[in-house]
Amino acid sequence: MGEKKLMKGNEAIAEAAIRAGCRYFFGYPITPQNEIPAYMSRRLPEEGGVFLQAESEVAASNMVYGAAGAGARVMTSSSSPGISLKAEGISYIAAAELPCVIVNMMRGGPGLGGIEPSQSDYFQATKGMAHGNFHLLVMAPSSVQEGVDLMSQAFDLADKYRGPVMLLGDGMIGQMMEPVEFPEKIDPTELPPKEWATDGARGREKNVINSLYLDPDVLENLNWKLQEKYEQMQREDVKYEEYHMEDAVVAVIAYGTAARIALDAVQAAREDGIRVGLIRPITLFPFPEQVIARASAQVDAFLTTELSTGQMVEDVRLAVKGRTPVFFHGRPGGNMLTPEELLEEIKKIRGEVQ
Repeated sequence: MGEKKLMKGNEAIAEAAIRAGCRYFFGYPITPQNEIPAYMSRRLPEEGGVFLQAESEVAASNMVYGAAGAGARVMTSSSSPGISLKAEGISYIAAAELPCVIVNMMRGGPGLGGIEPSQSDYFQATKGMAHGNFHLLVMAPSSVQEGVDLMSQAFDLADKYRGPVMLLGDGMIGQMMEPVEFPEKIDPTELPPKEWATDGARGREKNVINSLYLDPDVLENLNWKLQEKYEQMQREDVKYEEYHMEDAVVAVIAYGTAARIALDAVQAAREDGIRVGLIRPITLFPFPEQVIARASAQVDAFLTTELSTGQMVEDVRLAVKGRTPVFFHGRPGGNMLTPEELLEEIKKIRGEVQ
């Protein structure tokens, strides 16, 4: 780590990817993430890497497939409808068991929506990315520094599980400026070899990378193999933070930008004598369901708050299994939550469950 530098979120995340050994980027412009490809177009050639603006999001995702198949550290980025267009290629990448990193700086939806911050893509990221039985490992930063830190981990996790990893942010995380520290730069030539990569077959049997399995038994075995990876993620790579949960009687659950606002509301509620805590999922898949399940034996109520009409709240309810009331408060479309409105919700909920 060196001294701190003030950077916009999108640019800091791009720099973190380069320092993590990423040398290939394929993408297509869409706000509010355009600073990522713009930064990559300038920096990657300086590092001996390749930036290519594809003719479409569909093309970009298939270029990622090719580079990942050759063993390169590769990424793409987009926003909401652009991720939808990449989804077919991402499904092929998952089926071929190829590591890559995908950044989604969410905008409001549905449709073209608007470019203001939103969390409208939770379902897309964690459940409905594309066709088939697969998941992404999904991580959601709540600050620019955390975006840098998670980006450094994302490539290692993609290699660990041989699959796509998504960093899920929003227009605020991407556009805000905060001081950040970067880790030391990785030399991609010193990374462990990928014995499965299609990087030439001189002196060895050829490697085959494929996502088409016409034999139903072979396809079934692939799906069970992928499922074992997702279960391993649940055991080994759930990430979350808790604030003031040691004596909480109400637990707020929020991620990303919404969690920043929720923490202010929790602090204000405590100043008013209400014992409130915050659980902040950092991995959205795998989801910290066991942490929430344990908390359900302690608290009188949960309040899930999101920049959406309510998506993560469904996973919270599944984790709670009806043991404790789960309330929801959201703002869709790009309008921001405020600590004041969340404080009012907390007070109302506390009055209902006392």
